[in-house]
Amino acid sequence: MIIEEVRCTTAPAISGGRIIMRAHQDSDFEACCALWADLDVVRFISGKPSSPTDTWGRILKYAGHWSLCGFGYWAVIEKDSGEFIGEVGFADFRREITPALTGLAEAGWVVSPKFHGKGYAREAVGLSLSWLQRSNLFPEVHCIIASENKASVSLAERVGFEKYTDGTYLGQPTLFMKQSFT
Repeated sequence: MIIEEVRCTTAPAISGGRIIMRAHQDSDFEACCALWADLDVVRFISGKPSSPTDTWGRILKYAGHWSLCGFGYWAVIEKDSGEFIGEVGFADFRREITPALTGLAEAGWVVSPKFHGKGYAREAVGLSLSWLQRSNLFPEVHCIIASENKASVSLAERVGFEKYTDGTYLGQPTLFMKQSFT
């Protein structure tokens, strides 16, 4: 009998000046539910609050990305308080979208409104991009952002993303942006 060794991966812990990024834990569920039920958070993403069931499915997708792909999303935690700030990372959601992003790293971030405008998102996105570049998994990273989401567009530009085309996603105008690591 041949037994194949299976290596499961999980999000590596990353520490920044004010934050810790780590794998999602079951104890994050309530904070994630609050985050994804907030109308300000979902306004430019889906337009509707997520149910607890949908949020649990999202957390499982994050773990699945790490296990199957070797990359995924982190839970972002404030060092001083231990409070859940949001989520940042990369995925291959295999979206039905043009241009296609299947097989590419797609960056994403979401931060609780309590932490907006305080630099936490920039710190977390910057740390995640540094990790992805060092991983050598991809020569570039993409993101899609609703055209009206000026705060996310500004953050993307500040961390090095550049627009390469306009498109639509879920019937809404969407910017396609990327950053090359070469």
